[in-house]
Amino acid sequence: MAFWEDLFGNGFGNVGTGLLVGLGAVILAPVVLPVVGAVAKPVVKAAIKGGLILTEKLKVTVAEVKETMEDLTAEAKAELAPAGVEGEAAPAAGE
Repeated sequence: MAFWEDLFGNGFGNVGTGLLVGLGAVILAPVVLPVVGAVAKPVVKAAIKGGLILTEKLKVTVAEVKETMEDLTAEAKAELAPAGVEGEAAPAAGE
């Protein structure tokens, strides 16, 4: 009889409670899942839209940073290049 006492211990015990919760989930799933799906779909769609917008903004930012780095590199190379036969450095921008 210890088996039945362990199985259904204080009223229903762990296994009995698990069985009842599982049975309740099976019964309520057809009602609850469509409601959850109807609520979750717009949330997921909004998250995807936000991700797409963020991706586009990130692409623009990366392109701007790349262009700035290329400009700075070109300016630095121009400053290091000899100005002429005498071997003088080219004047810095704004001089």
